[in-house]
Amino acid sequence: MQGTVLYGPRDVRFEQRPEPEVIHPTDAVIRMAATCVCGSDLWPYRGLQPIKDPTPMGHEYCGVVEEVGSAVKTLKPGQFVVGSFATSDNTCPHCRHGYQSSCVGREFMTSAQAPFLRVPLADGTLVPTAGGMPPEALIPDLLATSDVLGTGWFAADAANVKPGGTVVVVGDGAVGLLGVLSAKQMGAERIIAMSRHQPRQQLAREFGATDIVTERGDEGVALIKELTRGIGADSVLECVGTQESMAQAIQATRPGGSVSYVGVPHGVDLNAQKLFYTHVHLHGGPAPVRRYLPKLIELVLNETIKPGKVFDLVLPLKQVAEGYRAMDERRAIKALLRP
Repeated sequence: MQGTVLYGPRDVRFEQRPEPEVIHPTDAVIRMAATCVCGSDLWPYRGLQPIKDPTPMGHEYCGVVEEVGSAVKTLKPGQFVVGSFATSDNTCPHCRHGYQSSCVGREFMTSAQAPFLRVPLADGTLVPTAGGMPPEALIPDLLATSDVLGTGWFAADAANVKPGGTVVVVGDGAVGLLGVLSAKQMGAERIIAMSRHQPRQQLAREFGATDIVTERGDEGVALIKELTRGIGADSVLECVGTQESMAQAIQATRPGGSVSYVGVPHGVDLNAQKLFYTHVHLHGGPAPVRRYLPKLIELVLNETIKPGKVFDLVLPLKQVAEGYRAMDERRAIKALLRP
């Protein structure tokens, strides 16, 4: 088969790779229905997260089970499944506490930007859809649950979003936009999206944003304070991972409020003494998507939510390099790839 390999900054190739097969008895191999380019893929693509060797890419996936190992008990060939970017046995102490992305047997998925994918710890990682094969129209929505919706949902959960609360979302990429959707589903009354891009602002409003703030840094914080009568937000979702975005998030939060951070941090340093006097709760990390997958899949299948709207570019998988370019140049929010 052919799959996506990153050789270095802005050097994405679609080239011959070995077809995956069951290696361990707990593995499954799936035939991809769809995959995509993630915002986090852009860090190594831009050279901001160096790689030593050519690296297979992709960690968002859904598709049909082709083969299972001898120890796999809950899955069978022909089932449609969605999985997380982090594998999990779903039985270890960390998994039982809801942090499957810190499973003692965790592996971070790669190689999903290809027609087939080997999934380790398949029983604990993959969730089949109820009712068999889902309608074709729901594939983008189901793909979104694999990472960006699961991460946006964790961002809202970790920031303690409550019914009637005021929420700020820092970042207008797919995760930030689905953080808006998640906050709306959790009952937030006011959702302030920070965005400078009109198409993303429009989608944020469609997902539930009540206000848009275009300013950044101190100006952005001042506007948040103005909108909240000088208090700050109850919950702030930091969905970028830069020094500026983290500082903005903390400063926009009221004393006793919560900040979640789900954007992979790059160059972020926190001043512990300043943080000490804010009384702000911080919680984040790699989203435990597996915790939320059953609920999110159900919301998609019931058509309660349409997270697949973040895919504003659809390409055949062999044009994956254009998907990277379009997202890098902000011509697309998120590129969906069809094998």
